[in-house]
Amino acid sequence: MTTLVVAEHDDRALADATRRALAAAGELGAEVHLLVAGKDCRAAAEAAAGLAGVAKVLLADGDALAHHLAEPLAALVVSLAAPYDALLAPATTFGKNVMPRVAALLDVMQVSDITRVVAPDTFERPIYAGNAIETVKTSDAKKVITVRGSAFKAAAAAGTSAPIEAVAPPPATTLTAFVGAELSRSARPELTAASIVISGGRAFQSADNFHKYLGPVADKLNAAIGASRAAVDAGYAPNDCQVGQTGKIVAPELYIACGISGAIQHLAGMKDAKVIVAINKDPEAPIFQLADYGLVGDVFQILPELEQAL
Repeated sequence: MTTLVVAEHDDRALADATRRALAAAGELGAEVHLLVAGKDCRAAAEAAAGLAGVAKVLLADGDALAHHLAEPLAALVVSLAAPYDALLAPATTFGKNVMPRVAALLDVMQVSDITRVVAPDTFERPIYAGNAIETVKTSDAKKVITVRGSAFKAAAAAGTSAPIEAVAPPPATTLTAFVGAELSRSARPELTAASIVISGGRAFQSADNFHKYLGPVADKLNAAIGASRAAVDAGYAPNDCQVGQTGKIVAPELYIACGISGAIQHLAGMKDAKVIVAINKDPEAPIFQLADYGLVGDVFQILPELEQAL
């Protein structure tokens, strides 16, 4: 059994989610190849070649792949799919954009957001906002899978380097065209890879308060900043900060929930954190039922005190 992992990267470095998808692929008990597709992405391919568990890296470098659009990338994956039993990608925005198209082109069922490999054809995945775990067995000859990164440890560096094989990039597509990108930049750790995450909710009342009170604590802890959907919808934080069922799934060593009541949709995105701390002035808030440590109080008072103590 041979598996192809579609790498997420920025043409220079691999995303942490790729290393986690690679770890899941290794549990299939198969030879694992890793596809790095982009424009001027040799550096990412070399980084991939140095990871444990990678037998070979396929490098597709061309103008059609410059912005990682789903249409040319899916066409490339399908053109390479013949010798592979399974096609994997991280269950990030990248993977959710590409892999359903791959599954449709191959006319197979996608197994989404797996958290455990039971057997080469059997997987576990969360359903009902993480309140139940579904075991899925697929009879498809080719398995198209996305991997929830928080459920797997990232693949480590290997002492050797796997061979890199060039593959032909797909022809340019006329279905879509890249118009532009607006990317957020932050000196803080990336949300899904951070070991500490501090998140805020509707209780902050404004965007100014959100950053004024959370920012100094996040800087002291070298933490990423997250937000509930209510905070994002209210404009307190950008969309890429949202943690939850319709946002990002995180599993840091420490998660600090500030002014977040604990709606089931938010809990689905952070309940795998190793230690959960909740700060909320409502002692009956559902978040306290999940938290390892709870502090009843006003975030506008407690966070400045915490920042001073740090």
